[in-house]
Amino acid sequence: MSNIFKTIVLCVTIFAVVCMIFGMIGCANRGQDILETTGIKGGLIVHVGCGDGRLTASLFANDSYLVQGLDAGTENVAKAREHIRKRGIYGKVSVKQWNGLSMPYIDNLVNLVVAENLGNIPMDEVMRVLAPKGVAYIMQNGQWSKTVKPVPKEIDEWTHYLYDATNNPVADDSEVGLPRHLQWIGGPKWNRHHDHISSLTGLVSANGRIFYIIDEGSKASVQLPPKWVLVARDAFN
Repeated sequence: MSNIFKTIVLCVTIFAVVCMIFGMIGCANRGQDILETTGIKGGLIVHVGCGDGRLTASLFANDSYLVQGLDAGTENVAKAREHIRKRGIYGKVSVKQWNGLSMPYIDNLVNLVVAENLGNIPMDEVMRVLAPKGVAYIMQNGQWSKTVKPVPKEIDEWTHYLYDATNNPVADDSEVGLPRHLQWIGGPKWNRHHDHISSLTGLVSANGRIFYIIDEGSKASVQLPPKWVLVARDAFN
């Protein structure tokens, strides 16, 4: 009987391990499928109702992504954080416990929102936090639904050093106004010097992206050699 019992225990253990492995593979495939379906190539991804964090972790395809899971359950948050730490990706992927009533992000920040169940979150709240051209990938009635946030017609593009090819530095943009908040902060923290050409120059913006030339040379002395680089960023985050 003892041998039979040991055999049963061994079989159950093997079965459990196999199920776990296939479960991880399944989540990884789901994450990849979501990224391919939504067409999001990088940026901030938010997984609403992250559960054990497996799907959340699988949405981190490479260093072009920053992923955050949200869950109202204390136990789910703990499990998700443990799974992410075991994967060695905590930091690029994180989990936050939240109230489940509103999205804890500034307007026009998130590139992709994934949710199998939005709970009490209205779709208007999801669209609020999405950046223009961002995607909401939401399960509704057992089916995944993809919604893309349009670019507001009030936002214009600044494609040349002096607006456009006409060199008339006036844009047809009615969204611009007095600064009311910080959308995001990017380095370097300090410019080199103000007695010479500005460290930041040649800024243009188009198609939801911002491009600029910046001198990242040493801050110790403006006499030291410059280090001019071209930087490309998501304009919204």
